[in-house]
Amino acid sequence: MRDEDAPPALRYDLRPPDDTPIATVDLPATPTRDRNIVATAWTTAPPELLHLGDELEGRPVATFKRRIGVWLLWRSGPAVDADAWYWAADAGDLGRQVTFRLFPDGSGDGVGPSGTRHTRFRTWKEDLLGRTEPLR
Repeated sequence: MRDEDAPPALRYDLRPPDDTPIATVDLPATPTRDRNIVATAWTTAPPELLHLGDELEGRPVATFKRRIGVWLLWRSGPAVDADAWYWAADAGDLGRQVTFRLFPDGSGDGVGPSGTRHTRFRTWKEDLLGRTEPLR
């Protein structure tokens, strides 16, 4: 059921950038559907996040996606059909960071917090939740 007062959901690439300064505690638990919170707005953004898209075409600024357990998930680049980087940091210890590279063909590569290398984005996200076995 949709909240009548909620703004309409927009496709990720149509959401306007939101550069309003935001603290870690205020980053939402669920995805924003009406705007993209940019990394440069996060008042404690680590340099690794601020430079996440430097090697991608157009040098896209990372945008906040959601919290997954204790992890803050950000993406630089499009969600599909192009190169993108995902970056996650432990909200309680921003020095604890992991990344996942997503390629245009849908394949990927990244190491999760368990130290396991992943080639599927889904299993990397499950690793963020501390799952050692994928959901069936």
